[in-house]
Amino acid sequence: MHRMPPPDTDAPVTILGAGIVGLCTALSLLERGVPVQIIDRGEPGQETSMGNAGVVSPWSIVPQSLPGIWRKIPGQLFGHGRPISIHPKVVARMIPWGARFLRQGREADVRRVSDAMSQMCGPSIELYRRHLQGTGHDGLLRDSSYVHAFRDGSRANLTDLGYRIRLEKGAEIELVGRDRLAEIEPELSDDFEAAVVIKGQARVRSPGRLGRVLAEKARRLGANFKQADVTGLQRKDGGWAIRSAGESLEAHRLVVCLGAWSPGLLEWTKLNIPLMVERGYHVEFSDPGIEINNSVMDVDAKVVASSMEGGVRVAGQAEFAPIDAPPDGRRKDRLVKIAKAAFRDLQTDRPSFWMGRRPSFPDGLPMLGDVPDHQGLFLNFGHAHYGLMMAPKSGDLIAQLICGEQIACKIDDFSPCRFCRMPAKPDAA
Repeated sequence: MHRMPPPDTDAPVTILGAGIVGLCTALSLLERGVPVQIIDRGEPGQETSMGNAGVVSPWSIVPQSLPGIWRKIPGQLFGHGRPISIHPKVVARMIPWGARFLRQGREADVRRVSDAMSQMCGPSIELYRRHLQGTGHDGLLRDSSYVHAFRDGSRANLTDLGYRIRLEKGAEIELVGRDRLAEIEPELSDDFEAAVVIKGQARVRSPGRLGRVLAEKARRLGANFKQADVTGLQRKDGGWAIRSAGESLEAHRLVVCLGAWSPGLLEWTKLNIPLMVERGYHVEFSDPGIEINNSVMDVDAKVVASSMEGGVRVAGQAEFAPIDAPPDGRRKDRLVKIAKAAFRDLQTDRPSFWMGRRPSFPDGLPMLGDVPDHQGLFLNFGHAHYGLMMAPKSGDLIAQLICGEQIACKIDDFSPCRFCRMPAKPDAA
């Protein structure tokens, strides 16, 4: 159990960042009667949050780093779809980050991180339905399965650690061959021999519209939105001064939910924040000629396809690069080629192209909690590939901390100070 001292519940909270994490944090505070101001340079929910694959998965509880992951890295750098790339300007920073990432691949660490992810992702569907209540847009969230499709059927193996962990925690999973897969997703290419179908999921039909809907609900509940590009923070007279272009704002309590942009505001805290910008891409086909029934992952190419309000979206890839580097235009042709290979009748004319910036820590967990010695400062960022799934629960946990409620789950694994500790002695991954 974790309990904060009872705060002044009338004091407003300023949230920096109006992405899905910031919006869910705001809604959880507003539900408790806490006044909220939200500051972002752009429109709510229209930056990184709007471009994901729409998967809301209580069973996305397995981190990226698994035993033997190092053996797969060359294939992911140079194999089918080339799902991973590293920009030359970040190679030096990738070395220590990558070493931490590989250390997380030990089974004991995988299971520890999976337990933490379960706390975040497990209630995601239930919490989104709560946030959508009263909006008239409940249909944005639809029941679904998550289909992991394999070209090499021998790799679809429920004895793999990731699937074993899900099964141990109660997931309903079906291993299917080509014929059954064709019944579930008839538009998939015959190149796929087998699939692992994880049931009890949901998918968002338009992540961008979800952001707008939740922002409008927050406004109705009293939230004040301000558009400003925040450039710095400073402790001031028991509160906080927020610097932005042309003005200075004041806040009593702060929650930093700026994703990949968060570390730049926190250098003065002395926290160790080993966050890499892991850029993802999508192409979307507005007149696809097909309908995909579920969320479908092409396991080889590391992309997820889903039918959305705007057409069929194919999203994924992992590009470690400077936050301000221009998008790699080659990714568009690559994603179109992957999409055409995965869905034989997909119409791929004039796809839209998008790039976003995932904030990724080497352990795959967000940085969530209060900052020691900096009263009134809270962090909620670094959700990597799982921002859409983790946003509702992480927002609720921050609201519980701010409101001094008793927290029934273990949150040490999300501590803002966890990387300040001495790293464990590296073992073979």
